[in-house]
Amino acid sequence: MSHDHFASVREAPEDTPQDAENLRLRAALMRALKEHLTQAGLTQAQAAEQLGVTQPRISDLLRGKINLFSLDTLVNIAASASLHVDLQLRHVT
Repeated sequence: MSHDHFASVREAPEDTPQDAENLRLRAALMRALKEHLTQAGLTQAQAAEQLGVTQPRISDLLRGKINLFSLDTLVNIAASASLHVDLQLRHVT
């Protein structure tokens, strides 16, 4: 498993367009969750308790360890934070 770091999700090489889109969505959810948790001013332990996950899981989220989170997991964490995830589909040109 590679632990390379990229300045942008768009720079990270992905095998397929599907992988790239999944990565883009996970990155957007992680940014939104990080912003929400930062604004809430909770400690990692408090956030973990509220969201039903462990403190190390919150640490991984805040540190941007995207490879440790599936799209489903991030949607579940967002829902636990009383956040609603909208889905918008459009053709790529």
